[in-house]
Amino acid sequence: MSRIGKKIINIPGGVIVEVLNNDLNVKGPLGALSMPLIKDIEIQNENGLLTVLNRGDEKDRKQKAVHGLSRALIANMITGVSAGYKKVLEIVGVGYKAIQQGKNVDFNLGFSHTIKFEPPEGISIKVLDPTKIEISGIDRQKVGQIAANIRGLRPPEPYKGKGIRYKDEYIRKKAGKAGKA
Repeated sequence: MSRIGKKIINIPGGVIVEVLNNDLNVKGPLGALSMPLIKDIEIQNENGLLTVLNRGDEKDRKQKAVHGLSRALIANMITGVSAGYKKVLEIVGVGYKAIQQGKNVDFNLGFSHTIKFEPPEGISIKVLDPTKIEISGIDRQKVGQIAANIRGLRPPEPYKGKGIRYKDEYIRKKAGKAGKA
């Protein structure tokens, strides 16, 4: 069996987990998420503890992987509806900044034009200061993907480190030209 799949998930107060027609629905104080259950995966809910069971062939590598994946996705859903997820991005560079325009964000990243970014449904973007952005939501995958999309607008370059990076991300810098000796 999968080591991750064997772990028991603790359901915090205020979170409701239901299985209806092979779909898993999780409702909490921040919202609701749902996902279809994968074949041969069963869920038992006993006294606020959730167990993910593998009813398929235990020697099949793909079935083991799916078991661990299902458990991780369910745990992420429960954490998302109870606490939520957030990523913080930093903008480094002279004149590089972000400006909040309602829900949308305008980026000045050294191009000849500003880049307008509109977050999808369920994701909120806050400009903490002109060089810090916070992306938050209940779906871990969406939050990470939106953060990666924003970082991709101007990834950090290796000579001066200018661009958009994750908070506490280390950028290895290159030396550049040596000059005449």
